[in-house]
Amino acid sequence: MSGDDHTALPLVSWQPPACALIPFPMINRVGKIRDVAAKLLDKQTDRHAEYYCKQVTDGLSAQFSKLGLSEALQDEQIGAFWTKVNQEVVRLRYRHTGSTDPRGAA
Repeated sequence: MSGDDHTALPLVSWQPPACALIPFPMINRVGKIRDVAAKLLDKQTDRHAEYYCKQVTDGLSAQFSKLGLSEALQDEQIGAFWTKVNQEVVRLRYRHTGSTDPRGAA
């Protein structure tokens, strides 16, 4: 075997298949959703709530960027997360007001 023959061996030229990173779905991070919803309800003004939402979104975006997720997948995950947070906020508000009718008094 000459020095150049080893490059023809299949094991030497093998390349692993491309892999895709699949993040744990944000809609299933129930603890995070409940924590953010509770903290959001504790904010005294809309301005504080908006600032908190921005902080959470920026933090999630930074985590996803480190993982190398595409912006489209980041947007999808973060959007789904905020939908679940909003649902939890509604649930918590009804629980604290004692209302059994989600449509309100009207």
